[in-house]
Amino acid sequence: MLGAVRVSAACAWSAVFRREGEELASTIGSGDADGIETDGIEIGGIEQPSVDTALVGADDRALAKAFAEYARDLLAQDTVQSTLEEITALAVSEIEGCEHAGVSLVERKKHISTHAATSPLVHQVDEIQYSTGEGPCLQAIWVREVFSIDSFEEETRWPRFTARAFPLGVQSMCSFQLFTHDDILGGLNLYSSKPRAFGVEAYEIGQILAAHAAVALANAQTQYNLKRAVRTRQRIGEATGILIERYRITDRQAFSLLAKASQNLNVKLSALADELVETGSFPDGG
Repeated sequence: MLGAVRVSAACAWSAVFRREGEELASTIGSGDADGIETDGIEIGGIEQPSVDTALVGADDRALAKAFAEYARDLLAQDTVQSTLEEITALAVSEIEGCEHAGVSLVERKKHISTHAATSPLVHQVDEIQYSTGEGPCLQAIWVREVFSIDSFEEETRWPRFTARAFPLGVQSMCSFQLFTHDDILGGLNLYSSKPRAFGVEAYEIGQILAAHAAVALANAQTQYNLKRAVRTRQRIGEATGILIERYRITDRQAFSLLAKASQNLNVKLSALADELVETGSFPDGG
């Protein structure tokens, strides 16, 4: 367990990984996760500045190696969901005191939802936060700090949230913001059935894991969006090809016809293209 590693080492590496993680996030469009080396540290083909080895002891080097391995594991995930699941699994296995974990993602129009929860309790507690509009997760996401509850029974900052969550058996909680230089992605939430479960080591390790998680998550989301954009372009090309052959019109005219049908039917262009390719016709009314 990383709890055996010195907190001072965690503090030093936390600053390094957070800074370099933000810089990496702005260049991850290539999605190349094959260039990670444990001795670099190199991530995605980008060499990271080294840390003065004279200032780094054996425990520090062990910690750096461990988090380089985490970076490799996170960036190697194929999908957004698998990346999220790896993040929460690491949180439970490596952060002392953490019994349950989940990731709250900021989606369209600031809507927040829970993903990769390691237990049903996570969904239950998070839903109370979302419905009451208060709690450490929401504070961490929007304020860019670490927020925690040492004891749900004694907590006074979020009375509506704690009053409803305490009977579920959660006694303490810690939330870290997941962010890059350009964007707020969400929050990493840790839960325990014991009061005062998260000490200084848990906070420091959690901050480092959150930094790595944010970079990996941003990379996974970028790759997903790129793949979706390529697929959409291909489907629209196939749909316009059908219209060109059917009506003996030009490519420009075919696209205009498809766009007009999308507007008239109030259906997304990509969905309309899928329908035409799969069925050979527009939906009713097209």
